Amino acid sequence: MQDLKISKRKPSFPISSKLDRYLTKYNRNIKIPIFYDDLLRFQGSIVVYDKNENDTLWIRVYYNEFEREEIESALKKVYTIFHSDGNENILPFLSVDAIDYCTFGNSRPFRIKIRNVLNDNSIYFYVKTADASRIYGLELEHMLSPYNLNFLVYENTLIEEHIAGIPGDEFIKNMLPNCSKREKSQIAKEFVKFNERCMIRLLGDMRSYNYVIVPTHDFDKVVYKIRAIDFDQQSYEGKFNIYRPQYFKENYEMVKLVANSIQKLSIDQYKTEERSIVVKRLKSFYNRVGRLIDCMGSDEISTREHVKLLKMTIFDYTHDVNFKKSKNMGDIVKYSLEFLTRNYENVNPVNLRH
Repeated sequence: MQDLKISKRKPSFPISSKLDRYLTKYNRNIKIPIFYDDLLRFQGSIVVYDKNENDTLWIRVYYNEFEREEIESALKKVYTIFHSDGNENILPFLSVDAIDYCTFGNSRPFRIKIRNVLNDNSIYFYVKTADASRIYGLELEHMLSPYNLNFLVYENTLIEEHIAGIPGDEFIKNMLPNCSKREKSQIAKEFVKFNERCMIRLLGDMRSYNYVIVPTHDFDKVVYKIRAIDFDQQSYEGKFNIYRPQYFKENYEMVKLVANSIQKLSIDQYKTEERSIVVKRLKSFYNRVGRLIDCMGSDEISTREHVKLLKMTIFDYTHDVNFKKSKNMGDIVKYSLEFLTRNYENVNPVNLRH
C-alpha cells in the first residue's frame, strides 16, 4: 500500500473572536491559572520508556524548586476546574505525579498525571497550544461521534481530557492476531464505521497511532470500539484520502481484516447506517453545529490550494455542485453535512437488513 504524504508541521491557527464567543457560550472558555508556555520553563528531562524498554517519544520534565511548587499548585487547580466545580478543598489530597512532554507531532503536548493520595487513583489530562483547527475537531467529535469530549480553552492554552484505550498500532500488532473470528468481524465493522465518520467530518491523519481501540466486556462477549485521539488534522489537508483511514499503510491490517471478514453488501450497509446515525446526531445538535460551522466559515484554517484541491475532489466524488462554491474549509464541511442530510435523513436502518 502506497503511503499518503501529509503536510509536515501544520501551522497552529489562532482562535478568532467569533470562535471565542462560541466557546464561551458553550462553557468551553474558562479562566485557568496556568498557560502552556509556563510549562515550557522546565530545567531538564529524562526519557520515558514503556514496560518493554522502548522509547515512548515522551520525556519526563522537571523544574527548579520555586517554579515546581507554583506549577504543581496551578495544575492541581486546573484539575479541580476541569473535573469538578473548582472547589479547592480537595487540593491537599492531590499530587502531581508526572509532567511529560512530547516532541513528536504538531501539538507538542504536556501530559499531566494527577493522583488522589487518599485512594491512589490517578487521572491524566493534556495541556496544549490552543489551535483553532484542533478545537473544531474536538467540537465536531463531541457532537457527531458516539463520544462526548471534555476540554477547556483559555487564551492560547487548551486543556484536553485523556481518552482511554489501547493504541491502535499496539492493538493491531499484539492483540488482533489473538482475537476470535467473531471479534475480528466486529472490529472490521467498527473500522468501516470509523472510516466513514472521519471522511464525513473531514478528520485527517487517522493512522493507527492516532486512534485507540476500546474493549468493553458485555455479559457474553467483548465489544470493541474505535475512538480518535488526535484532532490536529481537522479540515486542513487538500488530499481527500487523508480523511479516509483506509488509505494509510499503518492501517493495512485493518483494511485486510475488513476484506476478509465482511462482504461488500454488508460494508455498504454499515456505511449507510453510519451516515444515517450521524444525521440523527446532527439534528440533535442542530443549532450548536450551525454556530460552529458559521465560525469555521469565517475562519482560515487551511490554504487556498488545499481548499481548491479538496472541494473539486469531493465534487467529483458526490457530483454536488455546492462544493464548487466553497471558499474555505468551513464551507466544505457545511456542504458535506447538508449533502449527508439530504440523502440519509429518512433512511430506516431496519430496512437495510432485508
